[in-house]
Amino acid sequence: MPTIKIDGIGESGCDEGRRLVLCIEDAGVDILHRCGGNARCTTCRVAILDGDPGPMTGPEAERLGRIADLDPTTRLSCQVQVRSDLSVRVLHRLRDNPDMDDPGPRPIEWPADGPLPPE
Repeated sequence: MPTIKIDGIGESGCDEGRRLVLCIEDAGVDILHRCGGNARCTTCRVAILDGDPGPMTGPEAERLGRIADLDPTTRLSCQVQVRSDLSVRVLHRLRDNPDMDDPGPRPIEWPADGPLPPE
């Protein structure tokens, strides 16, 4: 089982092939995911500090391509399937957005052996 180290928070196990956003949320972190894990927003962004998050999905690359001066370590956690240990920094949390009532609709689980296309 891969381990996810969350900068400033701690670490948690994550089933291989599971969406990173769900592993982070289930570790008790109030990560935003306003579009519900469909690569339509960028609120679930993380910085990959260490480890291999795998290749970007097409929708992820397209959506992140709209952001000027994007750090190359930035990924959409809804589009990363965890395959190995990762160290990440969560960039957007509910606690830092008092105007929001919730982090967004919970992303659906996805088969660990399939790709992560947005709905």
